[in-house]
Amino acid sequence: MNVIHFSPHFPDNYYPFSVGLKQAGANALGIGDAPNESLRPELRGALMEYYRVGSMEDYDQVLRAVGYFTHRYGKMDRIDSFNEHWLDLEARIRTDFNLFGLRTDAIDLVKRKSRMKERFRHAGIAVARGAVVHDIAAARALIRDTGYPVVAKPDRGVGALYTYKIRNDAELTVFFRSKPDVEFIMEEFIDGEIMSFDGLADRDGKIVFSTGHAYMSGIMETVTEDEHIYYCSFRALPADLEEAGRAAVAAFDVRERFFHIEFFRTRKDGKIVALEVNMRPPGGYTTDMFNYANDIDIYQEWANVVVRNEFRATYDRKYHCCYIGRKNGKRYVRTHEQVVLELGPLLVFHTPVSGVFRSAIGDYGYLVRSASMDDVRKAIDIVHGTEKG
Repeated sequence: MNVIHFSPHFPDNYYPFSVGLKQAGANALGIGDAPNESLRPELRGALMEYYRVGSMEDYDQVLRAVGYFTHRYGKMDRIDSFNEHWLDLEARIRTDFNLFGLRTDAIDLVKRKSRMKERFRHAGIAVARGAVVHDIAAARALIRDTGYPVVAKPDRGVGALYTYKIRNDAELTVFFRSKPDVEFIMEEFIDGEIMSFDGLADRDGKIVFSTGHAYMSGIMETVTEDEHIYYCSFRALPADLEEAGRAAVAAFDVRERFFHIEFFRTRKDGKIVALEVNMRPPGGYTTDMFNYANDIDIYQEWANVVVRNEFRATYDRKYHCCYIGRKNGKRYVRTHEQVVLELGPLLVFHTPVSGVFRSAIGDYGYLVRSASMDDVRKAIDIVHGTEKG
């Protein structure tokens, strides 16, 4: 089996996907714009071959690279990057080379928030009221129904970039005067806690791994207000979250892919409301959290699903695993050295964070785990404790 990874070096904790493929008996092939000598040794050792292009944004260069691999190794079987940014590129290559997986005729369903909203509704999952608005008149018509505040974000966008919380008419006017020239969807603001249903489906659409996470706050607030963040895995999934998550996986026909489906739990009445679906692993170090929470190797298990359609590990969510991020601008009570010392055996991993992820998850990240949520809360206090005033 021949499997191509786009940008296999990014993010830096995803190199085990290529390692897993090699161990499962597949040819792992890489296409990227990073110099070969910059790839970490484990990645270079896992890749059968790496083809450097001048720019991954240049479709013709990527097309030639895939053509070269096809000539050299035979038909390609799979392409993936695990990265939201390359979903369109992946779909276009799959279409042009007739490969298994998400193609151009279906990509808008998992890229456009308005299309996601339609599919959630069809599956019987509650969504925030909203619509694509092309002018201020349409926005005001919507707001007459929802009231302020509302949230505006690109209908086809990634993460919290260009996401706005609009509280009144004055802010609405400013938004339409200065917004980027792309289609925006506007939705009622949901006062609720963010949680996710995450996992992996096999080739037949069966969920072979699932978990969930609760978030301190939304990525929108983390980015726009420059807040630090934590999010923790559940040991026992809330029944309504799992029900909605499984219904969404079926509705979006997820096959041989990771999924990351975001929901609100409303503070007013505790109901589950769908936010959006992502056909990729959850970002940051969440795949590593899968491993620490369950004592498995999700990278190898993904490879086993791709090569043999088998998930071989057993798991029972032995631990809560929590990501706790720090941002450099905050005055923390404890130094990094003190944090490491005080966390002790709860700490399983810590690392500086790549600049591109900084706004979302912080400048430095700590992963802690424990069977007890009380231990996790203490760890959060240790990392996030700040000076008064």
